[in-house]
Amino acid sequence: MSSSNGMVEEGLLVPIEEYFNAAVNIGTQQKTKQMFKYVYKVRPDGLYLIDVHYTDKKIKDAAKLLTRYDPSKILAVSTRMYGQRPVAMFARVTGAKSITGRFIPGTLTNFDMSYYIEPDILIATDPFSDQNAVKEAKRIGIPIIALCDTNNDLADIDLVIPTNNKGKSALALVYYLLSKNLLRQKGIEKFDYKLSDFEYEDAMV
Repeated sequence: MSSSNGMVEEGLLVPIEEYFNAAVNIGTQQKTKQMFKYVYKVRPDGLYLIDVHYTDKKIKDAAKLLTRYDPSKILAVSTRMYGQRPVAMFARVTGAKSITGRFIPGTLTNFDMSYYIEPDILIATDPFSDQNAVKEAKRIGIPIIALCDTNNDLADIDLVIPTNNKGKSALALVYYLLSKNLLRQKGIEKFDYKLSDFEYEDAMV
């Protein structure tokens, strides 16, 4: 699977080693039936490993889908701590909206509340930890993109990005690439951000 010279494998957004170094391929010791097709190997310690070729392709697919929407109508959410900075940076770079930390019930469904918003598409960092946002997005009938680990249920997800959705390096890389590729899909080649801009820092807490 890996290349030996550090070159970008044909068609991939970054050298495959970058996905490995960020632990994008490291799943959990559990797998759902729906996620098994994205797994290429089980390690001796029981961890399922994700085929990052799928991750790469799905990042491109997600970016292409997102170009159909007004950026202000894209909502990215992360209850998971390590996903909060990547999500905030994705929103800053692309013009999307973000909700980090606790998702307040009714945000997408109760128009009488002051924090009510009307997105046209949702990006969930983890469909389990962000299940309240996923449920509300499903209820109002908008598409849902989700970063899914090997243990995630995909029942309500329209577009899966298979990845380690618990590691800070993996989340930073996926949102960095999603941001960069979304702008590129729109014909914007200039990208003045580094991967480190998307990485969670322990000093933040």
